[in-house]
Amino acid sequence: MNLQEYKVLLLVVSAILALLVASPALQRLLVYPQTEFFTEMWLLGPEYTAENFPSNITSNTDYNIFLGLGNHLGSCAYYSIQVKLRNQTQPAANSFTRTASSLPPLHSITALVADKGTWESPLTFSFAYTYSEDPVNATFSKVKVNSIMLNGDTLDLEAFSATWDPERRVFFAYLFFELWIYNDVTGGFQYHERYTSLGFNMTV
Repeated sequence: MNLQEYKVLLLVVSAILALLVASPALQRLLVYPQTEFFTEMWLLGPEYTAENFPSNITSNTDYNIFLGLGNHLGSCAYYSIQVKLRNQTQPAANSFTRTASSLPPLHSITALVADKGTWESPLTFSFAYTYSEDPVNATFSKVKVNSIMLNGDTLDLEAFSATWDPERRVFFAYLFFELWIYNDVTGGFQYHERYTSLGFNMTV
């Protein structure tokens, strides 16, 4: 090996050693690509914790929860939260097929959230409902919900009812929140494969 080849080898080894020594400093400067993009969605109870959610409710009584979003999509996002109500037999959103419920929304809440930003809103709601009695057995057989009050807005629900669940011994209904996101390409909102819900026993 001649002198010129030794010089080239020495330069290569020196360059490799320099990169190894500098690598911790380079790691602080390098921006690695973000590989996981998602949106968080959550509900908190009245004490701002993930417990003590309203479950046994009565007609015309106010209940409080908190609804929140966290944006980890890499850019600003425009969301629409669709508020829906269903009984035991009506369709929910499906996590397996990643499809929204076919039920029409009662109300929608929009939120513009910056990348790595969060959005939260307190929600106060109440149900106005009445019972129907089974004339044969002289027992309540159905709950008819007339309206929901949500943050001061009255949502008409003349067509909604829940029947008695003999196994759970409750009149059960689910208030749920579907997350939709604005798509710039289509110029409209599309289901964002996120939802959260609360189940209620409508007591006398």
